[in-house]
Amino acid sequence: MHVVAVLAMHGVVALDFAIPCGVFGPPAVAGAKPYYKVIVCGEAKTVRSSHFNIIAPYELARIAKAHTVIVPGVEDVDAPVSPRVISVLRAAARRGARIASICSGAFVLAAAGLLDGRRATTHWLGAADLANRYPGIAVDPNVLFIDEGKVLTSAGAAAGLDLCLHLVRQDRGAAAAADAARLAVMPLERRGGQAQFIKHAPPQSSASLAPLLGWIDENLHRSIAVDDMARRAATSLRTFNRRFRQQLGTTPLQWLLTARVRRSQSLLETTQESVERIAMLVGFESAATFRDRFRRAAGLSPSEYRRSFFSGAPRVNRIRAPQRAS
Repeated sequence: MHVVAVLAMHGVVALDFAIPCGVFGPPAVAGAKPYYKVIVCGEAKTVRSSHFNIIAPYELARIAKAHTVIVPGVEDVDAPVSPRVISVLRAAARRGARIASICSGAFVLAAAGLLDGRRATTHWLGAADLANRYPGIAVDPNVLFIDEGKVLTSAGAAAGLDLCLHLVRQDRGAAAAADAARLAVMPLERRGGQAQFIKHAPPQSSASLAPLLGWIDENLHRSIAVDDMARRAATSLRTFNRRFRQQLGTTPLQWLLTARVRRSQSLLETTQESVERIAMLVGFESAATFRDRFRRAAGLSPSEYRRSFFSGAPRVNRIRAPQRAS
């Protein structure tokens, strides 16, 4: 039987902790023979979490018997990682166990040195911090999970579910993963390279760009150049580019492209408009350009995205395409 050890550290994120216990727990199909055995291994007999305490049935030493080790997120990434935790994780890696983190659990793997020289991800809110603390890690904040073979990392809690389903697919095939996904009422085809749904914080500067961003959002169907944005902001092109990057951390063009992709995601999820028409509705000059930009941003094609996220709601009215600016 494949043993999955779930590490319970003080300050463990409850949702991250519950996900592997649920996915690798009882079989998704009633009466099926169990494939996994889940063991919860605590750094102490009683592990403290924000909302409750966990009575861990197994000690850290039992991780030595595990084929897969899951490290859930921790609430305080500044808290020192126990030397005992680091020791057992390194020992598990040396003997070839598969080790995966959920969300901020990547900080624990990084402290153990298991991510050095690897690509890794974590929740987008902590990605910059992880990269700054551990420059030897190639941190990618724009994906749901990264599979580096024996070491895997994932973004926030929902991405941890994606990662666990990915592991089930590796171990038992697509049918078993589909059963587990149905049990969790979860789309199976969210691939690791798909982009995290990052919320862009509004600018905080007194010279707020919020009105301009609102105008861009209302005119995504039109041809918008950076010069147009600068004129709208009533400033020189050079000043506009500098201010935009200072306040939003990206270029005006990249913001525009991201806004177009976000709008297209909504249309793919809620309408049956063709990919070609959606490309026009969000301001791309051609469907080919749209498909290329969408894949770069989301990690999958528009058609693949729709298959995973289409709500199934019937189309009531065909969306009327606004007139492009001449």
